[in-house]
Amino acid sequence: MSQNKIIATNRKAHFEYFLLEHFEAGISLQGSEIKSIRAGKVSLVEAYVEVDGHEAWLVNSHIAQYDPASRYNHDPKRTRRLLLHKKQIRELWDAVRQKGVTIVPVQMYFKEGLVKIDIAIAKGKKLYDKRDEIAKRDQQREINREQRSRD
Repeated sequence: MSQNKIIATNRKAHFEYFLLEHFEAGISLQGSEIKSIRAGKVSLVEAYVEVDGHEAWLVNSHIAQYDPASRYNHDPKRTRRLLLHKKQIRELWDAVRQKGVTIVPVQMYFKEGLVKIDIAIAKGKKLYDKRDEIAKRDQQREINREQRSRD
């Protein structure tokens, strides 16, 4: 079994959404994009996934330009096709048509030398859900502090 090397994580996704179901997708890249990804110059913060019923697209993700590629470089914010099975695309398409449900990228990683992206069907959290999460996190931090001070 090989280890997955994490390239980028969308930390906001866990805070802003309830992640309901995860999918692993391949991503269609251009030559200079893979070089930038290997250098770790990727951001998924504002990214989301669009599904049109036949294909899935990663929109608004930022992969920085690779300087040595000069004029053969790529557009950093271009829309990239996600590689999924038809059944998975159909499942995503059905989920997106529900009110308040979207698809967000959670993390990008290398798996057996290939770039994969973990996407999730997500439902937006309300403000009180976010406050509850912050309160629980603070409470857990206090408990951990108490345990460390006893040791």
